[in-house]
Amino acid sequence: MLKILSSQQIRELDKFTIENEPVAAIDLMERACHSFTEWFVQQIRPDKKIGIVCGTGNNGGDGLGIARMLKERGYLVRTWIVRGEMSETESLKKNLGRLQGNNILEISKSSDRGLFTECTVLIDAVLGSGLSRPAEGIYAQVISCINQTEAIRIAVDTPSGLFADSPSSGEIVRAHHTVSFQLPKLAFLFPENSIWVGQWHVVDIGLSYEFLKTAPVQNFFAQEIDIKQIIRPREIFSHKGNYGHALLIAGSFGKMGACILAAKAALRSGLGLLTTHVPRCGYTIIQTAVAEAMALVDFNENYFSSPPENLSYSSIGIGPGLGTDSETIKAFAKTMKQFKKPMVIDADGLNILSLNPELLQLIPENSILTPHPKEFERLAGSWANDFERLELLRNLSTKLRSVIVLKGAYTSIACPDGNVYFNSTGNPGMAKGGSGDVLTGILTALLAQGYSCKDASLLGVYLHGLAGDLAANELGMDSITANDLVDWIPYSFKKIRSA
Repeated sequence: MLKILSSQQIRELDKFTIENEPVAAIDLMERACHSFTEWFVQQIRPDKKIGIVCGTGNNGGDGLGIARMLKERGYLVRTWIVRGEMSETESLKKNLGRLQGNNILEISKSSDRGLFTECTVLIDAVLGSGLSRPAEGIYAQVISCINQTEAIRIAVDTPSGLFADSPSSGEIVRAHHTVSFQLPKLAFLFPENSIWVGQWHVVDIGLSYEFLKTAPVQNFFAQEIDIKQIIRPREIFSHKGNYGHALLIAGSFGKMGACILAAKAALRSGLGLLTTHVPRCGYTIIQTAVAEAMALVDFNENYFSSPPENLSYSSIGIGPGLGTDSETIKAFAKTMKQFKKPMVIDADGLNILSLNPELLQLIPENSILTPHPKEFERLAGSWANDFERLELLRNLSTKLRSVIVLKGAYTSIACPDGNVYFNSTGNPGMAKGGSGDVLTGILTALLAQGYSCKDASLLGVYLHGLAGDLAANELGMDSITANDLVDWIPYSFKKIRSA
């Protein structure tokens, strides 16, 4: 897993690399500049007018090094240095010396808002990731000027003014792209910062893997290489009984589509056997729409009113399209009391829990809850910023001794041990009704096959997002539906297994 370090740990990582590789600080900066430049030349043609705005710290030193390397590549580059209260670092002085004679302009007082208007691409290297207070004075003025331009804005390591691991305020560069050194910053993964970060990219600058292996962190970024290590092979002499028998309790009058989507997704996710428990109105629907699923029929015509007598299943998924009728609430509570194995709880299952918080204690240990942000707010309370939301997520997972999957961009998967894993797949085209029902089916199937709640969540969320990415590549984000996610699950499995 890619570790997400704090700002302090990033400084310690730089220092450890310099002392133990060993490598001179200026040479490590040179590597960073080279990695940024290699990324840049793959994105931006040499006929663009490039502006680089530098501070006087190490981020500015990066900017000066990048300016030199781009000039060597034939780019037309204009460079500015912002001289405020920050002193010059040694690495900046060395890169400034290497760039002398290249028409470096200085900004030391109130700046003209049209200062950068001739640039078609503007590189931000003013403040970087070590910021400890909001940008002020000349720095805030320059950031405002950068944001006034119509240029493509690219931040070096971190948009100037953005805190890497705490809430930000004041003037912040609105980058279209952020090129981060070695690792993503926690701030990149939160909705509140998307306007500043834009699309983020990570470039390797050769920082110490020895330090990274032992660095204590609680936040991780899950990638394909991590998921490939989780997924299990299917044995040649195995049979359906080896891959679990799941029960899906879902659907009500007018909402049988949720049950169908979850059932189809479960059957596409390696499950051996699936039984659905549906109200009487849904019997013909589920038997017709999902031929591979068995069906149990509730006593009630329109909604879930009582669980099956025999709950000897490998896992239970409950909630999609269920409704919140008073009888449904009682039946849901009874199911949790009787079933002692992990469950997947989604949609109306979560709504019932938020309306009846006394039922939280009945959730079987190591279950998986899959709220979207509003469902999570109803469960955990409101928050002032996304860093606070992360701690609420971590605390609720520990309290319930279950995994909480907070859905959205970079879906965050909180585990009872306090660790949180951010997912790397998925796209805005998945913001459609039914997408969550598909995820419920996938997770229920993986739990039934014997995956731990953590591994089922990591694998299931990644597969779900990858199905969305593959579908969007073929159909476009605007047009994909939840059914398309189901259809692309097989290709997601295939891609991971062949990686």
